[in-house]
Amino acid sequence: MTQAEFFNQRDYPVPGHGKVWFAGASDGARLRLASWRPSVRREKGTVLVVQGRAEFIERYSEVIAELRRRGFHVLTFDWRGQGGSQRFTSRQRRGHVGRLSDYERDLALVVGQMQDHFPAPYFALAHSMGAALCLDAARREALPVSRLVAIAPMFGISMIENPRGARWLARVLYWLGFGKAFVPGGGDTAIGTKPFEGNRLSSDPVRYARNAALSAAARELAVGDPSVGWIHAAFQLMDRLAQPRAPLEVKVPTLIVAAGRDPVVSTPAIERFAARLKTGSALVLPTARHEILMENDAIRAQFWAAFDAFVPGEGVPAPASAVEEGERGLVQRPVAGGEDGAALGGAAAVP
Repeated sequence: MTQAEFFNQRDYPVPGHGKVWFAGASDGARLRLASWRPSVRREKGTVLVVQGRAEFIERYSEVIAELRRRGFHVLTFDWRGQGGSQRFTSRQRRGHVGRLSDYERDLALVVGQMQDHFPAPYFALAHSMGAALCLDAARREALPVSRLVAIAPMFGISMIENPRGARWLARVLYWLGFGKAFVPGGGDTAIGTKPFEGNRLSSDPVRYARNAALSAAARELAVGDPSVGWIHAAFQLMDRLAQPRAPLEVKVPTLIVAAGRDPVVSTPAIERFAARLKTGSALVLPTARHEILMENDAIRAQFWAAFDAFVPGEGVPAPASAVEEGERGLVQRPVAGGEDGAALGGAAAVP
């Protein structure tokens, strides 16, 4: 991808009025960012949407439309090594990152963009790997948001049968110089394009098929299995968050939403972490799989009810009035049907 642009799938288009651009992290890595204004006049601030591994901006079109209708500006991005951001291996379908600090640089870049160009108050909605990275950033006081919603954070990877052995193997392979190689047995096939039956991500066949078609069509955005470097960085992150003091150091009010039938990350590890939070709580959706935001309507309704009860929250300063913002050209007319409605792909809208 030589210029910043959206990939528009006819059956699942990106919400209208979005902006997309490239920006450089502190080490020069080029990231793809995107933003939208609210589609209603009453503004509530800005939500930073932070995706998980192997995802990309366009997969969140439905979520972006729902946040806009709630009155939020939306800012999101692709992590390095995936989506439309810069890749660092010759094999473009390999999901790679060199070290954990690379992801910290990515998040710092986007947080800076948020503070410089978007209206407060700020909130974060993060998934899986992104949720774990946001919780670690909050612990280090590097996530300046009023509230954080962390969905299925990656505190442990359930798909790994022998975590101790896998951790040792990843460390050895990494230090032997195989960081850019696929994990043993890995390949180019994106997890979201595998058959619906037995999939780990969603129980909703319609949304799963929609996302699979998008990943298959947008081959330059999707990635397959991770590299040794990625799993090495992931273990470092999970070890950091497993420290007894880690939950106590998170000062940002946090809602953790976990999936009761999650075969990707460890829900018991999530519950243990949440139980020690001083400023947070956990909600487990018993029938959900890993990608709660891509689940069926009933599960998503439970999620959005919890989100709406938590964000923006009491005591959070209100942004400038809609009239004042409108005078500066920051408020657009409500979008009817068309652009935002189409992003739902036929799913029931959440009011």
